[in-house]
Amino acid sequence: MASVVKKRRKKIARHKYRKRLKRDRWKKRHK
Repeated sequence: MASVVKKRRKKIARHKYRKRLKRDRWKKRHK
């Protein structure tokens, strides 16, 4: 079960990272 939690945590982290990248790209485009 621990491994499942770790995987889920990794997924969430990746999602947050992708969101941040999108935001940065958006900011650059609109500056």
